[in-house]
Amino acid sequence: MEKFKRRYYGSLGQLGQDVVWPFRHRKQLKRALGGELVSFAFRERLMLAVTAVNDCRYCSYFHTQEALKANLSETEIQTLLDGTFDDAPAEELPALLYAQHWAESDAQPDPAARQTLIDSYGQEKVDAIETVLRMIRTGNLAGNTADYILYRLSWGRLGASEEERATIK
Repeated sequence: MEKFKRRYYGSLGQLGQDVVWPFRHRKQLKRALGGELVSFAFRERLMLAVTAVNDCRYCSYFHTQEALKANLSETEIQTLLDGTFDDAPAEELPALLYAQHWAESDAQPDPAARQTLIDSYGQEKVDAIETVLRMIRTGNLAGNTADYILYRLSWGRLGASEEERATIK
């Protein structure tokens, strides 16, 4: 059986920390999701950028539907899921590139990249952006963890993506 390629929670402790975080940061979460600092469309672009890296099939489906509600075009949604930002608004590009880097670095971004984002948007908006990134990461890793459990229990027959199934010997 080939290795499961997507990121997932490696321990219950990691899962627990991420599940508890929103409850401990309710005000920050409410502010980030309220639409003042990060619009609905911008939030969905961020969600899709992170999901493209983490490859959660559940989040890809759900946030595609949400992005359509936010009036993103099917073309833009597909480019975001492909990991490119050709159709994204120019003013959101620094945040989308940061979101991609943030996900690729497993939520441990380079401090210089974070500072560049703060210089572009200010601390308050960056806090809101990172809250959105944290929420989608939790969803991505939870969905991928569920798939990983299915994958292990079924000896690779269930829970694998199309690409992963193609590599199972």
